[in-house]
Formats: sequence, structure tokens, C-alpha cells
Amino acid sequence: MIFEVSAPGLLTTVQDLGRWGYQGKGMPVAGAMDPQALKIGNILVGNDPQEAALEITVMGPTLTVAEGEGLIALTGAEIEFTINEIEAPLWQSIKVTAGDVISVTSPKGKGCRSYLCISGGIDVPLIMGSKSTYLRANVGGLEGRALKAGDEISTGPLKPLTWLAADFICPEYLRPERGPDLPLRVVLGPQDDAFTEKGIKTFLESEYKITNEADRMGYRLEGETIEHKSGADIISDAIPLGAVQVPGHGRPICMLADRQTTGGYTKIAVLCTPDIATLAQRIPGQSVSFKAISLEESIAATRAEREQIKELLKLRASYRSRRVFPKKEPKDKGIYHWMLKIDGKTYDVTVEELE
Repeated sequence: MIFEVSAPGLLTTVQDLGRWGYQGKGMPVAGAMDPQALKIGNILVGNDPQEAALEITVMGPTLTVAEGEGLIALTGAEIEFTINEIEAPLWQSIKVTAGDVISVTSPKGKGCRSYLCISGGIDVPLIMGSKSTYLRANVGGLEGRALKAGDEISTGPLKPLTWLAADFICPEYLRPERGPDLPLRVVLGPQDDAFTEKGIKTFLESEYKITNEADRMGYRLEGETIEHKSGADIISDAIPLGAVQVPGHGRPICMLADRQTTGGYTKIAVLCTPDIATLAQRIPGQSVSFKAISLEESIAATRAEREQIKELLKLRASYRSRRVFPKKEPKDKGIYHWMLKIDGKTYDVTVEELE
């Protein structure tokens, strides 16, 4: 398919799961701020889970299907979503064809980041193994920048059985919970020994506000000062995704997808992987609190999200192989009908069980 962009939205970029393996050379990872929502959307439209999609921040784009047909799905934040000015469902694959106008406008509930996944994925060059946009260096995605009016977006070839995923819905129990009031789980360290007991207590028992200095690189928080033992500076070391840095001013900074590769401030904790996305779905002015958990608990939470993706892939396989009765279910026992679509043509297939 080819899409024409008539309105780009506030910040719409091409993102996949990121550019891993190059931090040692100074290249940040980038990638989706809510990877679980991205994976789910890709599964709904028949893609591999790691395929690139459009990451939408707060206000979304308006796109017209200029050529072709395929499936789309919008996941992530609760946001206004219409096709041809008719409200469309989230977390479901929907068929679109030439002339359709897709509009993603303003938030109407939880979250601020959405993912418009398209069958075939976004056809942009792979750079260091990823299609993700890293804005600060103008690398990846669509010329290393956010979408703008007049852009054309092309998709890649469809995966086999794509059309059989039409109207597939992600069940409620497999959708990530990103509630704005949930405490963020953290594993203390790697430099928690650089803080006083009072500092650790302050960090875990205080409520912080997200400041206006919040973007894909990191979220600065405003609130109680966290006390160091002697100082905030360390010999620069690697910045993991979700690291909570505390500079000399004593207020935390949570490092996100576009974080720098190294840093010289003490890190009091690292966010549990699913909770990184929970934070990324919040906006300036909203509250943040932290809850310490063990490394084992953090691993278990991450593993649980991976199991949910495996479960959704199984459900998709079952959905695509379901029996479809286009006319009338046969009365004869052992005779079944399937409807298959191959190269744009639909075929009715009858299967009879032999004794």
C-alpha cells in the first residue's frame, strides 16, 4: 500500500524494537516507547511482532490510502480513531483500501502513545539492523525525522495468510495495563550504595511529577530531593533502558528509548521492563511513585509479557485456521467449508472427512 500524509500529528515517527548492539559505538537504541503495544499491533495485522510501525505521540496523523489494500490496527493509548469519519475500534485489525481516510486525533483516556501497525510493515531502509527513527542524529525511519504533510509512506509485501487475520481482536486480558496511578516497580542499583538510607526512603516513599522536560530520551521528575552520601558523580558507565539517574540536584531522571549510551551520574534504580512503557504512556504533570522489587520479580514480570505475546500468536494461528461458513453451515456431518483469499481472489474450499 501507499499512504499520503495530509496531517502529520504532533510527533509521528517510524519505530520498531530498536537498534540493539551498537551502544558500544555510541549509537542509542531508539525504538518503540511501548514495545508491547507495538508487538500486539503487528500480530493483529499479520506481521512479525518486531516489524516497524508509526509511533504516535498525543495527537495523531491523518493518512489517505492512495494505492492498494491491506490491514491496519491501532494499539496503545486510548485515542480518537476514525476511518472515513466513522469511529473505528482499537486493538483490532481492520481492512482498508484505496481512498480510505484514516485519522488519529486526540487522547480520550489513558496513555499518550499509540501504534498504527500496517500489514507488510513500513518500507524504509534498515540502518544498523533497524528501521527506528533516532531524531537527534537524523538516523533511520523516514529520512531520520518525524512525519510531515505531503509525505508518502509505502509498505512492504504482505506475509502469507495476512487476509485471514482480518477483524482479529486482541482479547482484553492480553492488553497491557498502563494505568496512570500504578506505582512503577524498580530494582535498586547499580549505585544505590551511593545514597543514604534517608535518600532511598525518600525515593521510594515520595510522589513525583513529570516535568515539561520529558521526551523520548528521558523523563525529568520534580519532587523531594534524594540525598547522596558524598556526591552524584561517578566514572561514566553504560545507561541501561529504564535507569533512574539522580544528578547533584537530587531529583530523578528516568532514561528511556533515546537515552545516551553512557553517563556519569549515580543510578539509584532501574525500572522493571514492563513499567518503562507504563511511564512512557504518561504526560507532563502526571504523578510518578516507585516501588522496590527483587531482580527475580522483575524478570518474572518481563517473562509474563513475553508469554502474553506467545499466547496472542497462538490465538492468531487459531483464528487464521478457523472454519468459515460463507453461506450456510452444512448439515452433513464431516463436511466443512473454509474461505481462503489468495492473490486478492476469494475461494470457497470444501473438505469432507473420509471414513
